[in-house]
Amino acid sequence: MIKTVEWTNDGVRMIDQRLLPTEEKYLTLRSYEEVAEAIKKMVVRGAPAIGVSAAFGLALGARESVGTSVADLVDDFSYMCQVMSKTRPTAVNLFWAIERMRLAFDREKARTQNPEEIKESLVAEALDIFKEDIDANRSIGRFGAPLIPDGATVLTHCNAGALATAGDYGTALGVIRGARDAGKRVAVIADETRPFLQGLRLTAWELAKDDIPVTVITDGMAGHVMRSQKVDCVVVGADRIAANGDTANKVGTYMVAVLAKENNVPFYVAAPITTLDLSLSSGDQIPIEERDTREITHIGSQQLGPDGVAVQNPAFDVTPNQFISAIITERGVARPPYTISLKEFASAKSVGSNA
Repeated sequence: MIKTVEWTNDGVRMIDQRLLPTEEKYLTLRSYEEVAEAIKKMVVRGAPAIGVSAAFGLALGARESVGTSVADLVDDFSYMCQVMSKTRPTAVNLFWAIERMRLAFDREKARTQNPEEIKESLVAEALDIFKEDIDANRSIGRFGAPLIPDGATVLTHCNAGALATAGDYGTALGVIRGARDAGKRVAVIADETRPFLQGLRLTAWELAKDDIPVTVITDGMAGHVMRSQKVDCVVVGADRIAANGDTANKVGTYMVAVLAKENNVPFYVAAPITTLDLSLSSGDQIPIEERDTREITHIGSQQLGPDGVAVQNPAFDVTPNQFISAIITERGVARPPYTISLKEFASAKSVGSNA
């Protein structure tokens, strides 16, 4: 089992994804500032994993607060939430987790004026968020497995596996693992996913550890392999999904979705309900993070491009809903019209069958 992030008595422990696949190193972060920096610097990445990490970071910060009164803790916790909210703008799970921890804080503050009891309750809330993410990913895998034909080759973009979640199963890779656990033969084609190479470094690493056949291709090869009828379906994760089903995911996903549509290849999004942002009517309202241009122009200290040339580095793009065959959640498989199905899934406690 891959342990992406976990709570320990010493602090928040997470695998440093920047070093994979050549080095498997775990860090123990002992302050909320260190957790926030780890999110910002992509030690941990993937929308669900960011949310869980933020919850753990806030619980850790509260636990380590030196305030002696509830009033002190209120001020400290509010500032911690502000710091955490500035780490990654696109992944809505971050803001969902912060808001859930705020609500837990307010609920306990109304119940008790003992700061230590509030701190303990925040740790318990963060652990609940962690467990719920693990359970949700397993359910995504069960709901998604019937969509994968026996003997299928699945193309995926970026990493939406255990490393992008609390651990264990993942979202897009959870669907693939779910198909395998259902007894189906499945192979994967992983886009390398420039410029951070999550497909080459992380997805391939995960699948190799799981003995699931994987072939890595460059991002520009996706159209060729689909036209060559080497892909049976595409499954990707998500960082934010608007009310109409428009989906933000790693930059390059939109291109893959258009190519899938052109080649009659089903295109599926796998994500937990926490990735839905029903306050946004369309993907045009999703903020897109711009990252350091050195991620494109350099590999380590080696410069690849000429000085003085303009470079853009958006971390995400938005795939319009008309290119998405279905959205797989832990409550079932949502299908168009997404304005109806996603709203129903978001409001339901559980869904026993696919919509």
